[in-house]
Amino acid sequence: MRHFNIPAKTMSMLAVTGLALTSAAPSLDARSIARPAAPDPVNCSIFSRPRADHITGRRSGVALASPSMVPAPPPPPPSQVVVTASKSAASGMAAAERSIAPHPLPRPYQQPQDRERYDGKDVASIKRVADAPVSTFAVDVDTGSYSNVRRFLNDGQMPPEAAVRTEEMINYFRYDYPRPQNRDTPFSVSTDISTTPWNDASRLLRIGLRGYDVASDERPRANLVFLVDVSGSMNSRDKLPLVKSTLTALAGELRSDDRVSIVVYSGTVGLLLAPTSNKDHVKEAVDCLSARGSTAGGDALKLAYSTARDNFIDSGINRIIMATDGDFNVGTSDTDELKKYVAKQRESGVTLTMLGYGSGNIRDELMEGIANVGNGNYAYIDSAMEARKVLGSELSSTLFTIAKDVKIQIEFNPAHVKEYRLIGYENRLLAEEDFANDKIDAGDIGAGHQVTALYEIMPADASGWLPERRYPANRVTDGRSDLGGEMAHVKLRYKLPDEDRSRLISRPIAAGDMRSASEPRGDMAFAVAVAAFGQKLRGDKYLGSYDFRNIGLLSGKGGDYWRQEFRKLNDLADSNSSS
Repeated sequence: MRHFNIPAKTMSMLAVTGLALTSAAPSLDARSIARPAAPDPVNCSIFSRPRADHITGRRSGVALASPSMVPAPPPPPPSQVVVTASKSAASGMAAAERSIAPHPLPRPYQQPQDRERYDGKDVASIKRVADAPVSTFAVDVDTGSYSNVRRFLNDGQMPPEAAVRTEEMINYFRYDYPRPQNRDTPFSVSTDISTTPWNDASRLLRIGLRGYDVASDERPRANLVFLVDVSGSMNSRDKLPLVKSTLTALAGELRSDDRVSIVVYSGTVGLLLAPTSNKDHVKEAVDCLSARGSTAGGDALKLAYSTARDNFIDSGINRIIMATDGDFNVGTSDTDELKKYVAKQRESGVTLTMLGYGSGNIRDELMEGIANVGNGNYAYIDSAMEARKVLGSELSSTLFTIAKDVKIQIEFNPAHVKEYRLIGYENRLLAEEDFANDKIDAGDIGAGHQVTALYEIMPADASGWLPERRYPANRVTDGRSDLGGEMAHVKLRYKLPDEDRSRLISRPIAAGDMRSASEPRGDMAFAVAVAAFGQKLRGDKYLGSYDFRNIGLLSGKGGDYWRQEFRKLNDLADSNSSS
């Protein structure tokens, strides 16, 4: 009979072990958890037990989500433990331990490669000054298009034309614009004119804005809510690991009086990190990030805004920074609905920055659109270097708004300019009457931000792009006053962050500057090279036969890391386009 006692003893030992392990582990019912007197602000249990009965509960003193959030599907049932006489007690204990694990670790997520979406606009057409003498647009400080294009080129592919926004290519770089003389006017305005490398008849007009700089100790206190997509689609090396790099870069820039919260979302939505100024807590939260499940992005925004409002800092920076690959496949995912929701929430004073990651799921049109209406900016993070650039060296530009609803309007004088075209900004164009309408939302400028706009203009005495019109009354007549030699008149409207009425800056551009224009050199040449690069990638017909080799020569030599990298990308584009 002794041969029956061996399995019996083994089963008894497993039962005792199972009870001990079960009693040592916290209950899965959040309501039965004893709350510590000093709760840890980091709630990593979100990743180990994402169950529906946690949605309305609390764990370690941290709210997980509201009842309206979308719950995750229940975890798979624990594996059954089968013990036989031939197994050792050690293997039985391992099986018992597996049986009480919440669910297996996530498997690598198979990424789709055909779900990227872009809302590319047609290249802006030529405008005849006699018909449309006024051009109006909202400024754009986004840079997402440039780093996304870089990702394609580094992967040996040409980017889709719809993914290229030329103004974001140009505005990725810094230029030698003068600093503002004082902070009463938050940015300087400068203009210069050169000949056009790809068209001997036309000229290039550059308008440059530069916001005043703010050191870290000068900026207001920050209440930041980092909203992190931890769905299964983020489980690849170019997504969640880069999100972790971004958060690490942010932690390094925090001041002792800043507050950071982290909301995570997949099938469920939860508060991973309660508001804290402790960099160690931020790093601890970063360490426990993992990816699984579907993407309840719409519901996540609601919790993020609620968290930001609950911790609102008067006269401070109150911003949500959302990190995602754009795959909103659960809950509210319609672009227009999300824009309406975010536009309404911005009235609370909470702004929204969008950070895009990875490939396969990018919804560029959604992320850029949401950032625009959220009074924030959109960047694409394709490397740890880019993460440190956006939330490290350029943190003040990313967070601290110095002017909002910034619009530019230029009126051309038909006595000197026959035709023109704005290079880029196709999705930022405004109606002429919107310029003075303070209810129209426009772009914001952060501390240290720069904005560059390039117009290609055709002098009145040149043959021009457009054919001569048949009827005399439809042509530009001679003998018009040139208003003291003005070629054009530039106006800018902006609001200070705490004001609702816009202020106006205006200045003329002398026609003599166009007549004395020389070929672009130095800083101007580099800006024109980047503009040509964007146009070439877009298939811009007005660029003619100007190619990547010409662009490389125009961009010059030397410069900082980013300018040198641009020349390498231009070489890659040349190789990819000819292969």
